[in-house]
Amino acid sequence: MDAQRRGRGDQIDPADQWVLNPNTGEYELRLNPSGAQSPVSAARGSTPPTGTGGTRTGVPPQRRRRGAPEEPPPGRRGGRRPVQRKPKKAKKVLMWTGGTMAFVLVGVGAAGYFYLRHLEGNVTTTDVGSAGASNFSKDEAFSVLIIGTDKRTGEGNEGYGDKGSSGHADTTILLHVAEDRSNATALSIPRDLIVNIPDCPTKLEDGSEKVVPGLRGVRFNRSLGESGRDPGCTMRTVKENTGIEVDHFMMADFNAVKTLTTAVDGVDVCVEKPVNDKESKLVLPAGPSKVEGEQALAFVRTRKSFGNSGDLDRIKVQQQFLGSLMRKMSSSDTLTSPSKLLKLAEAATKALTVDKAIGNVGTLKDIALELKKVPTKNIAFTTVPVVDNPAEKIKATVVFDQSKAPQLFDMIRNDVSLTEAKQQKKKEKDVEAARLKGTKAPASEVRVRILNGGADPGSAQKTLQYLQVEEGVTKSENDGNAPAELARTTLEYGPDQADQARRLADIMGLSGSAMKPGESVTNSQGLPSMTLTLGKDFKGAGVKLDAPVETADVEKSTADKVKCAS
Repeated sequence: MDAQRRGRGDQIDPADQWVLNPNTGEYELRLNPSGAQSPVSAARGSTPPTGTGGTRTGVPPQRRRRGAPEEPPPGRRGGRRPVQRKPKKAKKVLMWTGGTMAFVLVGVGAAGYFYLRHLEGNVTTTDVGSAGASNFSKDEAFSVLIIGTDKRTGEGNEGYGDKGSSGHADTTILLHVAEDRSNATALSIPRDLIVNIPDCPTKLEDGSEKVVPGLRGVRFNRSLGESGRDPGCTMRTVKENTGIEVDHFMMADFNAVKTLTTAVDGVDVCVEKPVNDKESKLVLPAGPSKVEGEQALAFVRTRKSFGNSGDLDRIKVQQQFLGSLMRKMSSSDTLTSPSKLLKLAEAATKALTVDKAIGNVGTLKDIALELKKVPTKNIAFTTVPVVDNPAEKIKATVVFDQSKAPQLFDMIRNDVSLTEAKQQKKKEKDVEAARLKGTKAPASEVRVRILNGGADPGSAQKTLQYLQVEEGVTKSENDGNAPAELARTTLEYGPDQADQARRLADIMGLSGSAMKPGESVTNSQGLPSMTLTLGKDFKGAGVKLDAPVETADVEKSTADKVKCAS
């Protein structure tokens, strides 16, 4: 008998069958204790019920529906009802939704195996090949490109967007989460930004591959949909123009905002003056309001009523909406309600199209749990710095502001917080303390082999030349490419090479966390040698890895602040 029918038969509300386990902090599907053990629990190898009444130690008994007669558990004859402990604070799941797209990830207990499989069937995936990462790592920084399309498919969407659109990148946000989870940056990319779109290999339905030719000097939104370009093409376009690695993507259409805001019973917004927009049909009084469904979609699509009626001002309104939605998602009345979480899980998974590497609910849950580690005060929203396109007499597009954009991209690549997180200062102090502690061998005694593990081609040879000619590390050699790419440059050394490691760390600007005690290797002269693997963070031969990153002066907001649209 399925969980829902069983719950109704025993006068138990189905939503009440998802019970918070205080030992794990997760919701688990819990059936009536008088019945057989749930096949889900059995499948995961749970400990058999012990003690009077068959209730597992530390797990609260199932709640009785209001008005139903109380029935003592098997093996008891009335008496006092077992004391139910109040569960400690539940694990929070942060859900993130933006503009005309959604990034909503719901963590549920592992005991809900069959329900997770159901949710997984809701998610649509796209194979983007080498455009993104092959898997999700919980130990590294990661970037997710969140794309909202203007495609008019889906019930009730006939009146939105461009009638003939194949699904352009109408709203795009690059969400970068720092390796130590101290901060995150949500970077909005204007759809009218002039960029170069690279050649894009795409997978066809029959399994064959087609390369869509690139374009130069065109709007960013053409990186998706046109000529068969898939989200992988948009990911490649972001990497080509910003230098920021994009690991994964999540894409949704107009329905995402409607269904998700309805699932949370509305999102609080604020406007400085009354709005009556004839194009978007948004009608709001001045001050705070709550929007959901069609009205929420109208809010994030409205342009004419905010700022100078352009796309850049609409982006600011969308960012304010995002901050409010994040606060609503992390509020206690949402996170402690099993019924709300289930509604959100259904709405989110149906709204999403993702890359194959994260196309299962378990991985989506992992991403959500990593994101929730970032304090909302350290989640910064900003927009790519741009200026009007000087090639146009009538201003319709924008180009990169070269005085600000490169510095901002560099900050994101190096996990530098736009919110000046305290953790960043702690990391800098840790770098100095780890490097300077202990003796250092002379540079001429340092033996090291150099591998390229994700740096630009030729970096190992250039580093070898720099070390030998400029720093006197003559006992160094280039050993080619590493077996796998690394996000961070590392130095592995044997137990008797610590003084050599400290000298090389001082030369390279390596932090204490980059120095890995381990085993030495035998170099070409048959002598023990350290291994320096240049990662994706490598900045070039002679450039210290701990060199301060030039900060960009950009307009930003944070997820914890309430702000009214103007």
